[in-house]
Amino acid sequence: MKKNVPSVAVTLLANSLLVVNLCCGQQTMVAAEKGGPWVGTWGTSPQLTETRNLPPAPGLTSNTLRQIVQVSIGGNKLRAKFSNAFGTNPVTMSSIHLALSTGGSTIKTGSDRALTFQGKPSVTIPAGEIVVSDPFDFDLAPLSDVAVTIDFGDTSAAVTGHPGSRSTSYLQPGDSVSEVDLPTAAQTQHWYILTGLDVEANHPSAAIVTLGDSITDGRGSGTDKNDRWPDDLARRLQSDKNTADIAVLNEGIGGNCVLRGGLGPTAVSRCDRDVLSPSGVRWLIVLEGVNDIGGSHDASVATNLIVAYGQIIDQAHARRLRVYGATILPFGRSFYDSPAHEAARETVNQWIRTSDKFDAVIDFDAVMRDPQNPSHLLPAADSGDHLHPNEAGYEIMADAIDLKLFSK
Repeated sequence: MKKNVPSVAVTLLANSLLVVNLCCGQQTMVAAEKGGPWVGTWGTSPQLTETRNLPPAPGLTSNTLRQIVQVSIGGNKLRAKFSNAFGTNPVTMSSIHLALSTGGSTIKTGSDRALTFQGKPSVTIPAGEIVVSDPFDFDLAPLSDVAVTIDFGDTSAAVTGHPGSRSTSYLQPGDSVSEVDLPTAAQTQHWYILTGLDVEANHPSAAIVTLGDSITDGRGSGTDKNDRWPDDLARRLQSDKNTADIAVLNEGIGGNCVLRGGLGPTAVSRCDRDVLSPSGVRWLIVLEGVNDIGGSHDASVATNLIVAYGQIIDQAHARRLRVYGATILPFGRSFYDSPAHEAARETVNQWIRTSDKFDAVIDFDAVMRDPQNPSHLLPAADSGDHLHPNEAGYEIMADAIDLKLFSK
């Protein structure tokens, strides 16, 4: 059962520790200290972890978790974000270190940095809240793999996490936060508690948020390969000198819906938390709605989605974000396939293309459909379930995005 999150309250402690209370998937962020501007270089959307995706033995309490993430842009000063948004009890992190990853559970010797919170090495996150670390110096290159290692104290039975990490995490008994390698650690393909990394930008940097479901989350991509379409987009941006200071924040949740049902907070309810609150966001790409359509028996699902898109667009425009609508991919032959669902998809896509509500359209449907069977995915881009692209398909999607959309 999903837990309702308490009302919004923002507390700034001293000049460095930010504690944020969450409401219905929303989050209000404020600057935790002087400096900046801060820009998110990596992020993930938290949810209540389902039973099947909970940490393996030995569990989080009194043990060490090392998680690997790939950033988008680089910088020389960082801060990290941790969430207990869905916890029912406080979570204590006794020690947190960040280092460059050298593959597997190993870290680069000499790169290890201990994080602090109000100058202290440990912090307790109250239930329903997040914390942000003190800024710390770190030489971070673009597209680096980073290891964030947490030695936990007491934790919550209800765990805040991101099940679809497509990245191996390492769970070791006891305090191993400074170890170069964790060769005997239990392995799991989920993230827990860690939700973001920011860099203090040296250039006029900014971030793109990709709001979506499992297709944005990367279902069908490779574990530890970082080849979801937002990852491929980040690499394209880095390869062009005109866009090399633009970050990509993947806020996809597998099984997510725009309006109701699905996994995690709905797109409408988490818009403030995942789109408007991350640091330095200037653009939003919306690719979501296939689960609403596929799981619906309501003839008005297309109309309801269109209204919801309008709400998301209006919220983002009020914060001066540019919003790009991505058309919904074909799903013929999948478990969502039916004449009514295909009609709804076509209605929604036609509105995305022609309504002029979005600032631009990214037509994923056009590049991912089989010319011989337009309601089907390209065979070469199909992961096999006829709903999710494979790695080649995600690359096609990223390549279809005009980088001129992100000119500043």
